[in-house]
Amino acid sequence: MRLAAAGVLPRMLDAILLTHLHSDHICDLNDIVTTHWVMSQEPATLRVYGPPRTQEVVTGMLTMLGPDVGYRLAHHPDLTWEPQIEVVEVSAGDVFTDGGVRVTAASTDHRPVEPTVGYRVEHDGAAVVLAGDTVPCAGLDALCKGADVYVQTVLRDDLVRRVPMQRFRETIDYHSTVVQAAQTAARADVRTFVLTHQIPTPGPGSEDEWIAIAREHFAGEIVFGDDLTTITA
Repeated sequence: MRLAAAGVLPRMLDAILLTHLHSDHICDLNDIVTTHWVMSQEPATLRVYGPPRTQEVVTGMLTMLGPDVGYRLAHHPDLTWEPQIEVVEVSAGDVFTDGGVRVTAASTDHRPVEPTVGYRVEHDGAAVVLAGDTVPCAGLDALCKGADVYVQTVLRDDLVRRVPMQRFRETIDYHSTVVQAAQTAARADVRTFVLTHQIPTPGPGSEDEWIAIAREHFAGEIVFGDDLTTITA
């Protein structure tokens, strides 16, 4: 739904980048795969880049989709092929290109979820870093150095600590706080720092509070990354 709202249909995709295999980051993958397949007028391969074990996840997903694939093949006479997925498992230092786009992978730190990766996407002289879930680490610093845009999952530890549930409080262990992410942005001298996947879910009208916390540690542009936010690199 977010792809469609952004004006991008799944069949327009050539590739997907996964930073890690936590369920909240991959639970919509099967919908993208199915829609990409059904909407394509001819066989088209969708590449899925991700850390080790991505193939395991995709294989399991395709097994789960088996009944649905059979139903659709039976329903549409002109649909004569099954979903075509190419998995590329990436490690730190891997670089791949597609057209004029260059993507570099680096290790991040979301332990005990490991390995995890972030991506630096470069095109036409601009660089955007998609960090995913991670605490500050050397790999993230290297990825962000001099980037135009740094997109980071952020957590308000002051709010999370108030929640009377130990498992929720443990999310502090492996996510960057707003302060930590802002400090990463400052160290790397990025131009724009984007706060995304905010934990806990921000209350209505609280965006300025989050930005103010980051502002104490980063002097560049700060964007509160609501869904469908557009940024020019």
